[in-house]
Amino acid sequence: MRFRKTRDLASYGIIPTNSKSLESLYPDLISKNGKLLELTKAGRLIRLKRGLYVVSPQEHGLSLSQELLANHIYTPSYVSMLSALRYHHFIPEIYPDDERYIQSLTVKHTRSFENQLGYFEYTKTDAKYFMLGVQILPLLDTQILMASPEKALCDLVAHTDLLNLRYLPDAKHYLLNDLMISEESCLKFDCSIFEKYIATGGKKAMSIKKIIEYLKKNSDL
Repeated sequence: MRFRKTRDLASYGIIPTNSKSLESLYPDLISKNGKLLELTKAGRLIRLKRGLYVVSPQEHGLSLSQELLANHIYTPSYVSMLSALRYHHFIPEIYPDDERYIQSLTVKHTRSFENQLGYFEYTKTDAKYFMLGVQILPLLDTQILMASPEKALCDLVAHTDLLNLRYLPDAKHYLLNDLMISEESCLKFDCSIFEKYIATGGKKAMSIKKIIEYLKKNSDL
């Protein structure tokens, strides 16, 4: 005799899931939405946005990933800008709540979402260079979309209002003082990714060129 394996909340792990999938756990209940509300109030589920939840760590004993949550809350998207630079350890975490604020890029409309786990901001970018410099990183039995340090910096420059790096000292000051990237970390940047970004028509190409000029000059010292 075959027995049907019953799935439980813990089996979802750290991957966000929609309400329909969760409701399928309780086929005999008339008010399935009421059950999700009950589980949320009990702290067993965490509501990310309308129709999207993640199972609480108390159910599976795993740490949630802010970056993975960001990928799922608004799709398609990838984590970028300051959040990606922090993830790659190129810039320091200045404030305790920095990790709760996640910046992402999307080809859809600019949006933001706030829930008990953090604030998730999505900035619209051009589809033609959306996936350029984006890494697919393994995480347990899933994966996250994360900008490389170079793409994160390109995105940050492109979407920072009034930022215009016209001269070499401007680029140096921006990297070392404004962003607090160390000279050692600057040597880790791959200039070929910056150059590909410029070649695809990336925004604020002149500022990126000044960054390349500074990085190459710095690497020769």
